[in-house]
Amino acid sequence: MPDARQEPRLLDTLGQDAQQVWTDARRLGLVRSFRRTLHELQTFYLSTPTRDRLLEMPKFRRGIYLVIWLLKSLLLKLTPTRRILLALSFVLMLQGTGVQKLGETLSINIRFPFLGIAVLLLVLMLELKDKLVARSELEAGRSVQQALMPQSSPTIPGWDVWMFTKSANDVGGDLVDYLRLDQDRVGVVLGDVAGKGLPAALLMAKLQSTLRALASEEASLSELGRKMNRILCRDGLPNRFATLVYFEVNSGSGDVRLLNAGHMPPLVLHGATLDELPRGAMALGMLPDASYAEQRVSLQAGDVLMAFSDGLTDAVNAADEFFGDERVRAELWAVGQPRTQAPGGSQPAVDGPTAQQIGTHIVGVVDRFVADQPPYDDLSLVILKRTDGSQR
Repeated sequence: MPDARQEPRLLDTLGQDAQQVWTDARRLGLVRSFRRTLHELQTFYLSTPTRDRLLEMPKFRRGIYLVIWLLKSLLLKLTPTRRILLALSFVLMLQGTGVQKLGETLSINIRFPFLGIAVLLLVLMLELKDKLVARSELEAGRSVQQALMPQSSPTIPGWDVWMFTKSANDVGGDLVDYLRLDQDRVGVVLGDVAGKGLPAALLMAKLQSTLRALASEEASLSELGRKMNRILCRDGLPNRFATLVYFEVNSGSGDVRLLNAGHMPPLVLHGATLDELPRGAMALGMLPDASYAEQRVSLQAGDVLMAFSDGLTDAVNAADEFFGDERVRAELWAVGQPRTQAPGGSQPAVDGPTAQQIGTHIVGVVDRFVADQPPYDDLSLVILKRTDGSQR
């Protein structure tokens, strides 16, 4: 058995890397893989106006300016010391073959730029060190964030609940959580903090802790929204806000109380009828004096209530098409309707797909739609299905 502490062999690692690259290239195609990489570089390093200017240029000129602007942007993103070192490495590597004429003798002086390559490697090592340190910190943050999230969906008599969240980056700004208010009542929440990455994740943790502290003590959902908003306005970050939809369900009833603070309206499937709930109030953390209203919806056995983040509707495929609201509605309507009794009554009627089956179907359709494109935003779903008590 190999020693786990033994360092990996460089040649073996390079061989495995080459095999992985070849597999990806065969799957995606060399041209498509190159274009995708180039598109990611342009999106990260170049501004939207700059990319628009490139599209207006002829191909040859576009290629020259693309290289120049990418190098310029790369230099500007480095620290001053590394910027000077990288510029120096370019100068040293541009030293090629020199030709000198001494009297009747022609002298060719070849100056291979070892020093320039060494300086470039030094800059790469420094940048890689910073990236690995940041990666380690993000992985630690991801572990904390996952520990704060529920490990499973809640079990509520008379209800079938499924919750799902997937971050676009190492840490995300979507909140999916539940809390037991008493023996019969459970609060289920889906929140979406503006932006992505670490700043959104930190505000998400603030949103979660605030909701957990207030929800069990506040009977009025409108007052709950007002208090949460004032706290986020007081303690939040400038230009950062959060949308939220909070459901309160009771094991003995199909009535759902809900608070919608700036979030997309949840969808309700009653048999073959798909409805959209009324829009909510302002997002949390924008104006300290915003007011919020409680909503109510009643579900019968087999009805489905679904809330989702904009990572679902804003999912983008290779053709820059959005998944969109219509596809969300069509998929929920297609998969969520209860099945009826078989002809002749030979088989008993069933309740149709579970909340998890509905959710995994929708997530699978989105994954196939996006294919190999990187995720645009965090994607989260909360599905509540009213049962007759026999389905758990």
